[in-house]
Amino acid sequence: MNSDSSVNPSNSATPSASNTTHHPTWQSWLFVIGLIYLLLVAVSMIGSGFKLAAGSHAESLFEFARNPVTGLVMGIVATALIQSSSTVTSIIVGLVAGGLPVSIAIPMVMGANIGTTITNTIVSLGHVRQGEEFRRAFAAATVHDFFNLLAVVIFLPLEMMFGLLEKVGGLLANLLVGGGSLAMGDLNFMKAIVSPPVKSLLAVLKEIMPNTLAGSLVIALGVLAIFVSITFIGKLLKMLMVGRAKELLHRAIGRGPITGIGSGTLMTVLVQSSSTTTSLIVPLAGSGVFTLRQIYPFTLGANIGTCITGILAATAITGTNSVLAMEIAMVHFAYNFLGVIVIYTLPWLREIPLTCAEALANAAMKNKLVIAAYLLLVFLVIPLIFVGISQLFE
Repeated sequence: MNSDSSVNPSNSATPSASNTTHHPTWQSWLFVIGLIYLLLVAVSMIGSGFKLAAGSHAESLFEFARNPVTGLVMGIVATALIQSSSTVTSIIVGLVAGGLPVSIAIPMVMGANIGTTITNTIVSLGHVRQGEEFRRAFAAATVHDFFNLLAVVIFLPLEMMFGLLEKVGGLLANLLVGGGSLAMGDLNFMKAIVSPPVKSLLAVLKEIMPNTLAGSLVIALGVLAIFVSITFIGKLLKMLMVGRAKELLHRAIGRGPITGIGSGTLMTVLVQSSSTTTSLIVPLAGSGVFTLRQIYPFTLGANIGTCITGILAATAITGTNSVLAMEIAMVHFAYNFLGVIVIYTLPWLREIPLTCAEALANAAMKNKLVIAAYLLLVFLVIPLIFVGISQLFE
């Protein structure tokens, strides 16, 4: 009887839901295509604008981020403020195309992973008055935080000592962009599509203002265009795909970690936002539909799926820096993929985010001040302390 009653309402609701969702589908997909084009143009604008503004002094402008810890904190703070790791990584791809060294960009990408997790925590606060429900939701939100923090603790020292991710990213980028006749570098259609509006804008601005000012304005417009395009791509894809993504989510979670990771990756690719993906799962964990251990692999898949935006952004870059732009996009992918492989496959490492999330959720349920203390510590106080310490040793 219970199963019938739960099925019938959904069946009766399905036609109206599908009608409202699918009626304007073709227009919505046209908008998505247009916004993707805007994203590609915007990334190219940042690279071109940065080259024009900085000239031969590109590297000196980033002396403040020479320290990897400073780069990490910049990534955390920027993403926490913008609430989108896709936006921040797209901006980083554009900056690398314009001359930002990959070694500086890598810690920024790591920081973006941490900064984006604040969204889940905010979503979990919607359950704050529900006691046990809040405890489950808060644990589900913060397990993602602790996983990303653990990944930084493991991979940032390895990167500083051996350049591990830079080497892996460079290898993957050369496979994709450089080399043989089928490589992306030989396909000049992207340049033909993306370059004209950027070149036209630069030509107009150079006529009416100095190069440094013109370049700075193009960078600012590029950042704004990335923010707008990714925001609206996310909203449109959420409208178009979230119903299917939720169906995928219900089918996949609970069938084992590999299915969970795969569904998290696919769902994030579909909606173009790891924040959306993980925020959908938090209320379900809070209501007890899924356990913390069931949703844990799903959130890891979201980390991998979010890399698609940076890779897409890198395809907009042509010329000498195209390999470097693709390299930082591949670094982002390698970092998230290797993080899942290393942390989740080793049982003692796998348990750390779960244990920390459950302990924090228990403390937060007893005293709500723990929530504010946690947010301030992770996203402000600890990063600033590490920056201060790192400056002393320079």
